[in-house]
Amino acid sequence: MKRRGQRCCLWLALLAATAHAQDYPIQPQPVAADSWAVIADTGYFTAANGGFLVNSAFIATGDGVVVIGSGPSRAFGEQYRRVIATTTGQPVRELILTHKHPDHFLGSQAFRDVPIRADERTTAMLRSEADGLAENLYRLVGERMQGTEVQLPTAPLATGMRDIGGHRLEFIAVPGHTQSDIAVFDHTSGVLYAIDQVFNGRTPTLPNADIASWLQSLARLEALPFTVLVPGHGPVSHDKEPIRATRRYLQWLDATLRRAANLGLTANEVMALPLPAEFAGWAEARDEWRRSTGFLYGRYEQEALPALRP
Repeated sequence: MKRRGQRCCLWLALLAATAHAQDYPIQPQPVAADSWAVIADTGYFTAANGGFLVNSAFIATGDGVVVIGSGPSRAFGEQYRRVIATTTGQPVRELILTHKHPDHFLGSQAFRDVPIRADERTTAMLRSEADGLAENLYRLVGERMQGTEVQLPTAPLATGMRDIGGHRLEFIAVPGHTQSDIAVFDHTSGVLYAIDQVFNGRTPTLPNADIASWLQSLARLEALPFTVLVPGHGPVSHDKEPIRATRRYLQWLDATLRRAANLGLTANEVMALPLPAEFAGWAEARDEWRRSTGFLYGRYEQEALPALRP
């Protein structure tokens, strides 16, 4: 009997250790009064990080918690809700989905008891694309996605001002990273939740990008009177330099792809081009350059065709 009890205790300890090992490193960082950001890994999707690559945030308004982004999986979302409850002592009021990328919305199952808000175009894209986006993340991340199913938005998200509790939140359309993106500016605290329009020390991802629109959106964000900037990837900032650095990267990428296409370089030749020193040290710099070339270069080649014809 004693040995059986020992084996049982060992089995329970192993289960607890396994569960603990699978926890995500969700560590809320205070960014202003009643406001927290959760800063993610800046690498790429792996089984080890469980797809936890995107920053998220939450605001305790006094009339419930507004959550910005639900993370990459059901397990993340459930753990995130526990962290929010422990940190704020307030119930979640609503979840904001800022755009269609899966690491931002696949934790939404854990929030299905509250309004899950997205703008009209993002909602439409998720209806048609979410299953495929989820399947791709399953392929990249593996078992950490277990039990994750698509939870579509359940409520509209209008742009403009909303007063919630003691906070005046502005929801701002800033397309460019995808076809539809919403940033959140808290006029009460001065915090700008810039989502994936702004990367800080991490190379931007561009699978759905329109660079011209993105640059216009960066100008709009830079003009806001924020004092704290929470980017989509990378650390929190207290100045506008991450916006400017993201702009410089996009301008360099656009000019380099355009010049390469006009010279008739192949995609493989473009991928092998050197990176400027400013960007070479950013997380995932070389790999994202290759991926961006794969996503975008065909457009530049098509534009260059008239100039290349004899």
